[in-house]
Amino acid sequence: MDRVYNFSAGPSMLPLEVLEKAQKELVAFGDSGMSVMEMSHRSKVYDEIIKGAEAVLRDIMNIPENYKVLFLQGGASTQFAMVPLNLFRNSKKADYVNTGQWSKKAISEAKRYGTINVVASSEDTTFNYIPELDKSTFSSDADYFHITSNNTIYGTRYIELPDTGDVPLVSDMSSCILSEVCDVSKFGLIYAGAQKNMGPAGLTVVIIREDLIGHAMDIAPTMLNYKTHADNDSLYNTPPTYSIYIAKLVFEWVKSKGGLAEMEKINKEKASILYDFLDNSGFYKGTVVPKYRSLMNIPFVTPSKELDEKFVKEATAKGLVNLKGHRTVGGMRASIYNAMPVEGVKALVDFMKKFEMENR
Repeated sequence: MDRVYNFSAGPSMLPLEVLEKAQKELVAFGDSGMSVMEMSHRSKVYDEIIKGAEAVLRDIMNIPENYKVLFLQGGASTQFAMVPLNLFRNSKKADYVNTGQWSKKAISEAKRYGTINVVASSEDTTFNYIPELDKSTFSSDADYFHITSNNTIYGTRYIELPDTGDVPLVSDMSSCILSEVCDVSKFGLIYAGAQKNMGPAGLTVVIIREDLIGHAMDIAPTMLNYKTHADNDSLYNTPPTYSIYIAKLVFEWVKSKGGLAEMEKINKEKASILYDFLDNSGFYKGTVVPKYRSLMNIPFVTPSKELDEKFVKEATAKGLVNLKGHRTVGGMRASIYNAMPVEGVKALVDFMKKFEMENR
């Protein structure tokens, strides 16, 4: 069977070159005589894999030396608790911007450990924009300031980072990491689930400035203390070994394609193809305020729910899969992460044109 164009929001498609390389190395990695899935995480050969993954990620993201890279488990959802448990060190206050379901969950979890100030929200219009921020509403004594850089469900992204001064900026980058050039030095902490743009499910990457490590609350479990993992090079317990191996291949693929600058260029091209079509269509409608449109997740609707359902069904039959939108938005959502080729987006637009002609 031919491969489909997979527009899933996550777990999402992986680069074909990565899958083919992993296929060749599946049974026996190098001269180890075993699969990566079988080898000890304490072995010399696996140590080279995990250290190699970190080295390539540091290279393509230009991560400063005073930041630790941690390979963890538990998904970004575990970070909703891990961030406050480790960063609530003084006032036990934090500022959050509410831009969707994941930021709402992060806010709810953080409230268990301290005082949360929601400085702005876009919930009034189903999160279809990023709210403008008023610095006068920021907490001057906050231990950190949290944003969700790209909102997977609603298709919005920050086009300008908030100026938080000396307050560490924390970002959930699960659905946009590696998609464009990022100045890591502007953040105190970045976290991301791997299953959207970095690799398979099971791995969470945390990039944290070293001065923020070592101040966990007394109630923080050992496994939820960043220092535990930083002191042990992400090998305190058995890490998600195979997911890290695949992520390493993805990092190498990104580098081979020209790095984040080239990824950003291609992603803008892909997004423009779809957005330009939507903007010139009298049949389809994008659901996001144009200024804040995501490069990764593009929600849109037809004139009716019945047509939305028909669209998804017929698209699936044509090998354009996982286009159904999230239940809170409806319609369709095309997630076009790094691994989605330009040809996939063009194939989607061609189908959209045909569907429009047949259903007007």
